Formats: sequence, structure tokens, C-alpha cells
Amino acid sequence: MRPEAPLPASGLPTVVIAGRPNVGKSTLYNRLTGRRNALVADFPGVTRDRKEGEALMRGRTIRLIDTAGLEEAAPDSLFGRMQNSSALAVQQADLILFCIDARAGITPADQHFATWLRRQNRKVLLVANKAEGRAGAASAMEAFSLGLGTPIGISAEHGEGISDLMTEIVDALPQGILPPVAEEKPVKKKEKPKAPVEETVSFATLTGEADEIPEEFEEEAVFIEDETEEPGVLKIAFVGRPNAGKSTLMNRLLGEERMITGPEPGLTRDSIAVLLRDEHGEVQIVDTAGLRKKARVEEHLEKMSTSATIEALKRAEVVVLVIDATLGLHEQDLQIARLIEREGRACVLALNKWDAVEDRTATRQAIYDRLQTSLAQMKGIEVVSFSGKTGAGVQKLLPAVRHAAEIWNSRVPTGELNRWFDMMLERHAPPLVQGRRLKLRYITQVKSRPPTFLVFGTRAEQLPDDYKRYLVNGLRETFGLTGVPIRLQLRGTKNPYADERD
Repeated sequence: MRPEAPLPASGLPTVVIAGRPNVGKSTLYNRLTGRRNALVADFPGVTRDRKEGEALMRGRTIRLIDTAGLEEAAPDSLFGRMQNSSALAVQQADLILFCIDARAGITPADQHFATWLRRQNRKVLLVANKAEGRAGAASAMEAFSLGLGTPIGISAEHGEGISDLMTEIVDALPQGILPPVAEEKPVKKKEKPKAPVEETVSFATLTGEADEIPEEFEEEAVFIEDETEEPGVLKIAFVGRPNAGKSTLMNRLLGEERMITGPEPGLTRDSIAVLLRDEHGEVQIVDTAGLRKKARVEEHLEKMSTSATIEALKRAEVVVLVIDATLGLHEQDLQIARLIEREGRACVLALNKWDAVEDRTATRQAIYDRLQTSLAQMKGIEVVSFSGKTGAGVQKLLPAVRHAAEIWNSRVPTGELNRWFDMMLERHAPPLVQGRRLKLRYITQVKSRPPTFLVFGTRAEQLPDDYKRYLVNGLRETFGLTGVPIRLQLRGTKNPYADERD
């Protein structure tokens, strides 16, 4: 089933930051949202796709959109596609912040786009950025000639004039669309975040199956709190090599040209999050910049893009690894998959451009064989083939993602888990280590997201890697934990006579 169009941001008023390239739009966006979400560099054309976020101004929550620079270009060119995306954002805006560079003065491009904005029948605030100091304030006054009202002089980089700008924004928005001010609640002092701490609890508290718990393990149980995520919203990240079709897939799911696409590799530079709804609920999808081999990443901007991609990967619940099916499974794709496994995220393999594959049976088999030999730690990963260009097969992706998320969040009952454990020990006893047999006694699941299990036993920490793989593969096959990382932790029991011998 085709998902619905993207959700509006809860009826919030929309403020769009527009202007020619390199006037400080992204810096202003970061300043108003209070977070360094948008990439910033000292050259034009860094921002390409629209970046959305929420900003709190004078007690009001506002939807803020950062756009690519406005400049004249052919419609089919990259800059033409960027301008079309910015123009679409302007058409949806309740208020436009038209940004100019006060130090550079009024340019012909500023005059051209000021004239264009006046025809859009939208409320506009003229923002003269980089107006720090007396010289900057004097230069800002030149902006009166644009016919957009009194310029508001600010310095987004240094924070000067931002408070006055926020007041002007709130006053300029129609009061009917502003959400009511939330009632003030007593402010609690925030505690400094602490590193995760393992908390010792009884197995009865942990599992509710105290009658099946051996007494000698009561004091050894460790319960690790699961990560707290925003309830009801499934977080997905699209990652992959440049030009694999991540942005095309995003547009196809949204049903609109939200992301800039084209034959040029590396079009997406920032991580762009969009909320949409399908028949099962809300999902947040993050489109990211392509990941190349580390040795090839030289430019500072690409390094920032890579960092933003990895951060989005870490925040996701399910990572969709998008692959160009015409090129097959590349070593760089496997490196990205291993990164997903190390971060403990669920993964779905998305084979894009499937319509261009000639021998589909051979291609699919080659990919499965490569996964079997090179990505055994995520055995059974779900593979979805589709065409982002035509839309064929795209409807299979979100169900596969939700299934992977369900496995990633799953828990196995302790009693059932230990019956399986006894069977595995009988089938293949633990090996001798230094001439002494390891005695594995008990297993429990201490955490999900990803599924994490703890094995107790005498000298359990000395268990060889091949036997650990035997247990992990058994967990995966018996309990259907396919396509997600599995963590197996080991804890040896204490020797009550150890102190006496010392």
C-alpha cells in the first residue's frame, strides 16, 4: 500500500529562511533552533536539500525550514533543481526570512529575488546578516532599497540581534495559527548524564519466573535498561554508497520530490529527517549522504557529511542499506553493514535499480552468497528488491523494516531460553580449556534493542569464540532472530573458597 503524504508538523506555523548562497542561512537556522543540525562551511552551495526543525520562540513552537541558496540556473541543472526545491518551500511558508549579507551590500541577485518574493504573496521579514559592529549596522540600512520593509540587523555567527529577530518573527505570524503557550511548569534541575551502569537485581524481578531460577545465580543477575526512544515513531535511516538511489527512494515513499536527485553522485550532503505515516503508524526517515572509503574522503565538507551520516545511523532503530543492484554487493557496502552491526542496529538490505538488472536470478544468488560468507554476524538479513525510479516493489520496504524492528525489540522467556540452552549443551558440550571442562549453567536475556544474552557458568568467560558462534547461531535459528545483531555476554561464577586459598 502506498504511504500517505508526509505529515504536517502538527499544525505548526512554518517559517522559511531564503536568500542567495553564502549569506549565512544555515548558521541562522542553527542559531534559531539551538542545535548544530545544518552543515555550515565558508563557501556557497553547502545546503542543497530543505532542512526542517522546530524552534522555540517567545514560548511558541515554530517549524523552521532552511533552504538552498536562490540563484538563476537552468531548470534541469543541479542549481535549477535546488532553486525549485527552495521555491516549493516558499510557497508553503507562513513567513519568509529573506537573508542578505550586510557586509557584501545589496547585489543584483538580492534585488532579483526580492522582486520575486514580493510576487509570492507571502509575509516577508528582511534579515541583514553579518551586521556586527557599526560598519555592519550602517551597511544593513542599504537594504531599504529592496522594498521589503525595515531590515533587521543581526549576526547569526555571534548571536547579535537574535532575540529581537525572534520577537519580530512571533509578531509577524498570524496569531490564529500559533499554538497556545504551554503552561509553565516548575523547572527541575537537570542531572548530569551518567554512563550506563549495570544494576544487580533478582531474577524474580527480572523475569517473573523465580521458580525456575537456580539460587546460586540470584545475586549475579544483571539487568541492562533498554534505550529510551520516542514512543510510536519508528526511526529509520537510509545509508549506502553515493548514487545508490537513497534520495530517489525517499521521494518515492513520500510521494513528492522532497529530496534533490540526479545522475551526479554525492548530491545529498546533510542528513534530512522527514516524518510520514503509513497504515501502521508514524515513521521518521532520515536520508543521509553517501559513504565512501575513508581513504577517499579528503574534503572537510565530506568529512562533516560522513559524520552526520554515522550519527543518523546511531540514532536509528532500523538502518536501510541501499545498494545499486546493477553493481552488486561491493566491499564498501559490506563495511557499512559491519558498521551497522557494531552499532547494534537492525538492518534491511534494499536492492535499488532492480528494473535495470538483466539476470535477476543470478544477481540475487550472488548477493545471498556474498552475505553468507562475508556477513555471517547478521545471518538472515531481509533483502528487498525494487526500483526507486518506477516505484515497482517500493511498497515492500516499510513492512520489511517493521518486521526487522519487531525482531530487534523481541524478548525470549527465560524458561524457554534455558530449555533451549540445555538442549544445545547436550548436543554439543563445551570444550576443554587448559585441560578443564567449562560448566555452563544458565542463560537469560538481559536486554533487547539488540537482543543481548548473558551466560553464567564456571570459567564461562574463557569460552572459545567458535562455541560462542555456535550458541549465537542457535539463538538466531531457534527464536527467529534473523537480520539483527545478537550480543552474547559471559559471566563466571565466584569460587567461594578463592579467598581461603589466598
